[in-house]
Order: sequence, then C-alpha cells, then structure tokens
Amino acid sequence: MTDTINPVDALDADHQAASLRDATKQRFSLPFAVIGPALALADTLIIVAAGTLGGVLYQQALGGIVQVSIYAGLGLVASLLYVLAAHRAGLYRVNGVIEPRPSHGRVAASWCFAMLALAVILFMLKSGSEVSRGAIVCMFALGACGLLWWRRFAKQRLRSALAAGAIAGRRAVVIGTRAELTRYSRGVLLRDFGLDEVDRVIVSRPEAVDRGAELPLQRINVAVQRIRASTAEEIVLALPWSNNAEFETLLDRLRIFPLPVRLLPDCAVSSILDRQGASVPHVYMVELQRPPLTALERGAKRLLDVMVALTALVLLSPLLLVAAVAIKLESRGPVIFRQRRHGFNGRPFMIYKLRSMRVQEDGAAVVQATKRDPRVTRVGRILRETSIDELPQLVNVLQGYMSVVGPRPHALVHDHEYGKLIDSYAFRHHVKPGITGWAQVHGARGGTPRLELMERRVALDLWYIDNWSLALDIHIMIKTCFELIRRRNAY
Repeated sequence: MTDTINPVDALDADHQAASLRDATKQRFSLPFAVIGPALALADTLIIVAAGTLGGVLYQQALGGIVQVSIYAGLGLVASLLYVLAAHRAGLYRVNGVIEPRPSHGRVAASWCFAMLALAVILFMLKSGSEVSRGAIVCMFALGACGLLWWRRFAKQRLRSALAAGAIAGRRAVVIGTRAELTRYSRGVLLRDFGLDEVDRVIVSRPEAVDRGAELPLQRINVAVQRIRASTAEEIVLALPWSNNAEFETLLDRLRIFPLPVRLLPDCAVSSILDRQGASVPHVYMVELQRPPLTALERGAKRLLDVMVALTALVLLSPLLLVAAVAIKLESRGPVIFRQRRHGFNGRPFMIYKLRSMRVQEDGAAVVQATKRDPRVTRVGRILRETSIDELPQLVNVLQGYMSVVGPRPHALVHDHEYGKLIDSYAFRHHVKPGITGWAQVHGARGGTPRLELMERRVALDLWYIDNWSLALDIHIMIKTCFELIRRRNAY
C-alpha cells in the first residue's frame, strides 16, 4: 500500500478544517498559553487567602488583635515558594494537568516544601516570635485543602474543555509522512504541544521509491499551497529524523513563509522520551526556523506604526486636501489610485496612492514609470518627485496591511517576474511592506530596467529584515526626510 494524496481527501481536509475554525469562532475558547499562568495565579490567590483567613480565625479564637497585613504577607511569600516548587514538579504543564494520573502527591509535596521554606525564612529573620504558630498551622491546613480541591476541580474542567474543543492552541499546519502522522491526533497535538491543527498534509513518497530520496515536488507544492491558504501561525513537521533529504527539501521551500517551523519527535525519539522517569514527561519540539520578528517585536513595531501614521495623517491632511483638488482639476479620473500588491506572507492587499498618471494599470501588464514618462501628469510629476503621492498609504498602515518602514511592495506581475529570477526575492514578504525602507534611503528606488538594480534592492531589504530593531526603524524615518530633499531616482 502506498502513500498518496487524493484530491478528494484534500478537499475534505480543507472543508473540515474550515468548519472547525468557524465553530471555534462561535464559542469561547481558552487560549492554551494562558492555562499554566492561570493555574499559578489561582494557586497564589488560594494561598494568600489561606494565610489571611488562618491568621484571622486563630487570632479571633484567642481574642487577640487581628493583624491581617502580616498574615496576608506570609501567604504571599508562601505562594511564591509554592509556585516555584509546583513549576519544578511539572504541575503547570498542561499535559500533566489533563492526564488521568492523580497529582495530589506532587501538590502536597510542593506545599510542604513551601511551608518548610517559610519556616526557615522566619527563623533566619528572627521573626518567629511575631507570628503565631497556631496561625501558621491553620494556614497550612487551609492551604492544603484549598490547593488539593482546586487541582482536582481544574483537572476535571480542563479535561472537559479539551474534549469539547474549548481550548485554542497555536494554529498550525502539520506536514509529514503517513506513518509519523498516525501517532499525532488533534487531541495529542493540543494536549502535549499546545497546537491547534488547522490542516494536515501528507507528503510521503510511494514505498517503492528509495527511502533516502527527496520528497516528490508535486506533494511539496500541495503543502505550500495549503499553508498559504490557511490561517496558520506556525508549521509543524512530522518526519523521520534519520532522513536529511526530506528536511532539506521541505525547509528549502518553507523558507518563503515568515512562520516558525518546528519538528515533532519521530517514532524512535518518542520511544526514548516515553521512558522518562519524571512524573510528568517533558515534551519536545525542535525549532528549525524562527520567525523574523517575535510577537513582542511585532507588537512594538505595530505600536510605532500606529503612532506615526496617526500623527502624520493629522499634520499632513491639509496637504493631502490640496493635492486632491489639484489632481481633480487637471485630469479626469479618481483622486486615489488603487492597485493590488503582495503584503505580509505574500497575501494580496489593495494599496492606496494619489493618482499621478492618466492610466490605471493593475493586471498582467504593469509598466514601471520612467524619466519623462508621458503617462505622468504635470501635477503627478510634482507628487512623485516629492513622494506626496505615497501619503495615502498611511491608511494602509492603520489597516494593518503595511508598516511605515519595510520593503516597498511591487505590483503583482513584477513579484511573479522577479520571484523567478531572484532566489531570495520571496523573503521580502517575511515582514509587512513599508512606505519607506532601507533600500529607499540608500537610493534604491524608482525603475529597475536592469536585473542587478532589483538584486541590490532585494539585498538591502533582506539586510533590513535580518537586522531589524525599533532604533533602525526610527533611523530610517529620519533619514527618509533628508532623502526626500535630495530626490534621488524620484520620477
């Protein structure tokens, strides 16, 4: 029996994945990444409450003065000690929480360690006389009961949520051989790795083919198409670790995506990991490709984009209004020129510019502007030389399709053309396109009648992606102001 890709199966998989995504949107989903921190926060609150309540009850029983702040502080210290111990014991790993095996032994051991450490701290600080031993005993008993009850309740609720599909992991496309993929169901991927499978692609070769050979190109192309059509946040591979040819072939094609690529343990490695002596076995994935920007870096860049775009639109709105009137008075046609461009991850969007030509090209034939181009109007020539025609792209920035700084987007037909001529051209789509960029402040703008001009522009864009920082973005913005005065290659 051979591994094949059936078009009907492919369509069914797409339909099932789409249906699952639609259903997930219609109900509340708990993000997988917050489960561990949420459990730790709940444990902290329980322990602080136990410390406060234990001190209050004991002091009231003796008729003494109740010092709530002291026992709340002790509860906070004990909670920090417990969380550290519980983390070390694997109590916040989701696969350990959901698994059927009881965890009350590890909870009790972690709580005993926390209370013992608290007692040592009080002794070392010579503060034992200020704290009632009876209150500490009450805190210990209340904390133990609360932690054990909460752990049991959380385990039941999380297992029910997992079965109901109410836990949302990182959206991933899973690619691999049929033999490896059979070990990783949707539930296993979510429970052990925090992955929410949006599509699954089989890329195995027929068994008759040499096992050391590369994967069939047709099947890799299917995987690439499915990834591009999905909403995946990462790509996960399930391949035999012993076959380097498969890794090299797939990774070479997957480098066009600005997504992390991770490798699941294969059968041989999994058999070793299953023999771990830990009460909660560690689960591993090997990172083969990291995203160009981390989530924190993307958030910081987005915040800078929104601030700059909003400020620029407010300050330059009178200039935009004057330019719009001038365009309308000189020639017929719309004020705003719209054209499809490729954005982040190669996804198309509609770019906005002030119309500077008498034509509206957007299709299989888009001719780059040249010096003294007869298609450019008189007003348009001024707009292009001063780059005022680019200002409507500030709206694209606010929409999230573009960034203030990034590789300049080209017409779709030019992307297809240069993508075939320059191997690394597609890497430009690993970040959002920009209004200005590292290439533009180095004079690499305007037409590219020779291939080496585009190669230089791509090299500068890739340098920017590899060396990105907020300081570099600000530096490019400032340098752009001086570049506008020089008007190099602006026509």
